Formats: sequence, structure tokens, C-alpha cells
Amino acid sequence: MSKDTYSTYEAKARFSEVLRKVRAGQRVLITYHGQNVAEIRPVRPPRGLAERVRLAEEQGVVSAAAERRGKLRPLAKRPGALARFLESRE
Repeated sequence: MSKDTYSTYEAKARFSEVLRKVRAGQRVLITYHGQNVAEIRPVRPPRGLAERVRLAEEQGVVSAAAERRGKLRPLAKRPGALARFLESRE
């Protein structure tokens, strides 16, 4: 995937061209006084749970647990707790 670079002025003047490149799968960098300030890239929905989790980790939304704390166990002591709860709310 190639990256083209435009100054903010060029990106504004050639916005249609920038969007054409992004639709074609390229990433476009926008600079201001020679410093990278933005990246325009194609939006692709994540495929499957594993990719969604990986993207969330990359974005800092979630992080992996430092250590496992043991087996998960049911919170309700008797089966049907949800049904009893819903009945009590009626």
C-alpha cells in the first residue's frame, strides 16, 4: 500500500484526486510545514471478532489482562435466576 504526501494547501486544492487515491486503497499523508499531521486511509470494516479486538487494542480502547485470575464461575446459585428476576419486575 503506497503512501502519497500532500501539503494542506495541495490536499485542499486536489481533494478529489486525494479521495480517488484513497478509494483505490492508498493511504495519503497530509503535512503542515513539513510535519505529518494527518493520514487519510480507506475505511474497511473489521472481519470477525479477532480483528475487532486487535483494532480495539491498537486504538487503546481495550487492553489484555495482565494475568489470569482463575476460572469463571456462575454468579447465580440456582438456575433460572434471570427468569425469576424478570418475573419480579412485572
